[in-house]
Amino acid sequence: MSPFKIIIVGGGIAGLAAAIALRDDERDITVLEQSSISQEIGALISLQPNASKIVEDQWGLGSRLREQGSMIDEAFEIYNIKGELQSQILLSAVSSKYGADRVCYHRADLHQALRERATSPDYPGRPVELRLSSRVLDCDCENGTLRKAVLGEDMEARPTGLSAYRMMIPTDELVKETDFMQVIDPRKCRTAMVIGQDRRLVMGPARNGSVYGVVALVPDERMNESSKDTSWTTKGDRGKMLDTFSNFPTWAQRPLLSAKEVGLWQLRDLDPLSTWCRGRVLLIGDAAHAMLPTQGQGAGQAVEDAEALGAFYKDFEKRHPDRSLSDVRKTNEDIFNCRYERLPRYKCIVAKQRSRVQIRPKTE
Repeated sequence: MSPFKIIIVGGGIAGLAAAIALRDDERDITVLEQSSISQEIGALISLQPNASKIVEDQWGLGSRLREQGSMIDEAFEIYNIKGELQSQILLSAVSSKYGADRVCYHRADLHQALRERATSPDYPGRPVELRLSSRVLDCDCENGTLRKAVLGEDMEARPTGLSAYRMMIPTDELVKETDFMQVIDPRKCRTAMVIGQDRRLVMGPARNGSVYGVVALVPDERMNESSKDTSWTTKGDRGKMLDTFSNFPTWAQRPLLSAKEVGLWQLRDLDPLSTWCRGRVLLIGDAAHAMLPTQGQGAGQAVEDAEALGAFYKDFEKRHPDRSLSDVRKTNEDIFNCRYERLPRYKCIVAKQRSRVQIRPKTE
């Protein structure tokens, strides 16, 4: 019989993770990605223990990612605008409690490792085919028409009222800024948040501390440029960003002043969907459950989705040799039930509502 054909729309974290989990000698897997995966503006990304153990241990990418400078997060710290430490959560016990660490990566490094793991012939299963610059029906995670086809209705992610600038800065430049160093040492792997009035900075290192990632959160009404219709690859205006944070003290502006280019996107949220599947189609990742950065689980949940795909489709061809629509549909429904319905629906709604509250910066 011919190989079981699987098409994955989108070559981001979720798509590549799914390709890795589904990879098998009897399968013909194609990943369609609309971009050329050219170098984008960098970003810091972290995986909580639930996902880092899958990526680093189960998929065997720990050594590869450490070679690229992945870092174990030591603490989460919150500072006020005066540079005073307000709260500190030490993460030294995370590994012993959850079986893995919270790990920070340069997003490009994590993406590259997943891409190589999916397409390399050096791993079990038939290598995945990755097609770039592919024109497909649907590849927009947050506003896609494929989701409408699955749900039978429009379900668009809506603006949260916040936009985010992101940037990566050479740590050597920040180390020269003594006023910033007196508050935060960018070489240490500690996630730092600076809260000032209705804006905040979220920061942390990557690549063994050689680069420092910054996300600057701004209420939409304070924006000096429009963030509507932005995507992950949209460039922001550095000058307008600096204007938005011009009343921050100099020490807190140092990372922004050091940035050469910035990315900009509007943060959007998605209410829990009634289903993720229809026929042979299954939504995963942001297409199924777009999350806000404050939840720290966007990439992690995509990895868990992928692990579920691999588990439920294990030996699928042997169990269902005819690969009928009803068998595929039942398997997809089982995945959805495992990933969503086994948790009380109200927990999902409460988590979403809580995330919307947490994302809004407090006013000092």
